[in-house]
Amino acid sequence: MATFLHRIGRTAFRRRWLVVLLWALVLGAVGVAAANGSGPQTTNVTLPGTEAQRANDLLEKQFPAANADGANARVVLRAPGGEKIDSADNRAALKATLADVQKSSAHIAKVSDPFAAKAVSATGTTAYSQVTYSVPDTELTDRDHSGLDKALESGRDRGLTVEASGNALRPPEESHTAEVIGFALAAVILLITFGSLVAAGLPLVTALVGVAVSMAAITALSGPFELNSNASVLATMLGIAVGIDYALFIVSRYRSERAAGYDAEEAAARANGTAGSAVVFAGLTVVIALAGLAVVNLSILTAMGLAAAGAVAVAVLVAVTLMPALLGFAGERVVGRGRGRFVRRFLPGRAAASGPTSAASATGPTPTGPATGPARAGSPETGLAHRWIAYVLRKPAKVLVLAVLALGVIALPATRLELGLPDDGSKSASSTQRKAYDMLSQSFGPGFNGPLTVTVDNDDPAVARTGAAELGTSLKDLGDVAAVTPAVFNKAGDTALITVVPKSAPGSDATKELVGDIRSLADRTGADSGARALVTGTTALNIDVSDKFSKAIVPYLALVVGLAVLVLILVFRSVLVPLKAALGFLLSVLASLGAIVAVFQWGWLKDLIGLEQTGPLMSLMPILMVGIVFGLAMDYQVFLVTRMREAYVHGADARTAVADGFRHSATVVTVAALIMITVFAGFVGSDDAMIKALGFGLAVAVAFDAFVVRMTIVPAALALLGNRAWSLPGWLDRILPHVDIEGEKLARAEPVPPLPEQPGRRPAHDYSGRS
Repeated sequence: MATFLHRIGRTAFRRRWLVVLLWALVLGAVGVAAANGSGPQTTNVTLPGTEAQRANDLLEKQFPAANADGANARVVLRAPGGEKIDSADNRAALKATLADVQKSSAHIAKVSDPFAAKAVSATGTTAYSQVTYSVPDTELTDRDHSGLDKALESGRDRGLTVEASGNALRPPEESHTAEVIGFALAAVILLITFGSLVAAGLPLVTALVGVAVSMAAITALSGPFELNSNASVLATMLGIAVGIDYALFIVSRYRSERAAGYDAEEAAARANGTAGSAVVFAGLTVVIALAGLAVVNLSILTAMGLAAAGAVAVAVLVAVTLMPALLGFAGERVVGRGRGRFVRRFLPGRAAASGPTSAASATGPTPTGPATGPARAGSPETGLAHRWIAYVLRKPAKVLVLAVLALGVIALPATRLELGLPDDGSKSASSTQRKAYDMLSQSFGPGFNGPLTVTVDNDDPAVARTGAAELGTSLKDLGDVAAVTPAVFNKAGDTALITVVPKSAPGSDATKELVGDIRSLADRTGADSGARALVTGTTALNIDVSDKFSKAIVPYLALVVGLAVLVLILVFRSVLVPLKAALGFLLSVLASLGAIVAVFQWGWLKDLIGLEQTGPLMSLMPILMVGIVFGLAMDYQVFLVTRMREAYVHGADARTAVADGFRHSATVVTVAALIMITVFAGFVGSDDAMIKALGFGLAVAVAFDAFVVRMTIVPAALALLGNRAWSLPGWLDRILPHVDIEGEKLARAEPVPPLPEQPGRRPAHDYSGRS
């Protein structure tokens, strides 16, 4: 691996104009495809194999008119000051408002009359109208949305309270504030770290290229493959974070090689062969974790996982091909003149120039031991990394127990995790959708916003009618049922549709129990009459999603963690190190889920992140967090532990290897983690509750994993294990191929003569951290 990437780095450096041109052509090609072949991104969620999905499929087949693809809206109108909506003045205002709605778009097929449809509340103050369109919501234009907004406003001008919900409303404007915030903060961190505008700018440039290519490809594929709208957000989030981090590792290693005395071309090649190998492997673990989400067999999750995996794969390709080329253009400006005193004194470990797996002993002219003489501020002997690792190695058992207990306490709220699918009740309190939701709940009951749909079918229409009649009568006797509509049959008479309105809210435990009662009743009715009965609706979908994820989480973890452990065994040639890495990941993800529950369900510190509405998390959040956090956790495992193993295989004892590897890689892991945290935290400002929760969860997960697990628990555990950590059974050692992720072949190769000592160049034995 290292030798192959070394050749790629050298070729890219020498033919940098060609490499840049090729990437420009790739970007142009996917850009043209996105402009000409893009399709609307869907928001639909399908659940293959679940009862709710079977019921929805049956409705689509047997009641095509009721399941038309046209957009829809529900307009809710309330009389002022507790007046009756059917008074002369209010009735006239209502009819005039609905007439404006009818005229708001040429695509409106029907606007129902609330009085004819008996869509008036028992108190007589509130009514609603169903608006159906002749085209899907994705084909509505800005003019259609503006027309509906003006019609609603005309009703308000007439003294009514008018709100609306449905997919015909104007979708929220896409904001790129999160990306801008993340980029800006990452730029500041890189500039402080490197002390060079060019060195700080290169990772940002390559990340932009990678994200642009990924987003254009996703846009081009969104139509044919019906990618969900959240897929591009997740891909952008991860593309920015890993794109900057992977480029950072290579630039850092390049600066280290230049400081060791190699010329620019050889330094770029060696940086690509060593740090680039770690980037490829780390990216591979992220891709495996994200692509593995397909085992859940949920279309929205599969689309998000594959889109994000593609963005990570592009980030890896950009890092190991475009970055060496850009280093060729940048020349000496990448090296810079030094970092600020603040960074040298307070950031842990060696200078960021050391790279993620600073192979001072593995590549190029290197010292045989630490520099002698009085220690200086910022050097490994007095820096924060040295003091921290020295403390961990003095009291490894105490540190290990305290760190595990701390994460365990933070993870406790995860035991109260509640899942659900988003609806209008989870939207911002200032949105018209949320106001309409609240008005309907107040006037028609909490269960009105979450009706349950029961289908009854049989090839014999007589059997279907008998089953529907028996079930309809029995449904009225259930305790939490507010209303049951008469059965409606299709033209063939073999399928009936019954609507059940619960007394309780859609996400309440009482409604969940009602779904279970209806399904039990349907099974008994089916056994007696021979007709099949299925239940769907918001709460039924939530139950089926939660059940599906509960069954999928174990095989998903077994697949992803199992594959990653096997790869880690191959890389580290150890059994205990991969197992420890997997256990550390579980601590990180459980602690992050606990933090999400505390903030987004319980409301702790919710004002700090601008959270207006607490409630259940989206059902796919836990398994999505597991996939992403696992991939990112393995990144830091690779970049930190490979340096420790390198020191061990070069003759250091186990404790010295841990200390040496930590000091040489702590800075770049710290900087990489800070960049990821800032990028993810930028998405906390999103108006979308799922994106806000995901950004928050990933930010805290990276913080827990990088600083508590990888930089505290890992060195403490390795110190306690000693030589056993790096042992491998002989039979396994003989059958495993050797993967050169640390550049050992490069170390054995004939070294290129270093450049003559130049004024201002840091000698190879200087560990001061200055560039």
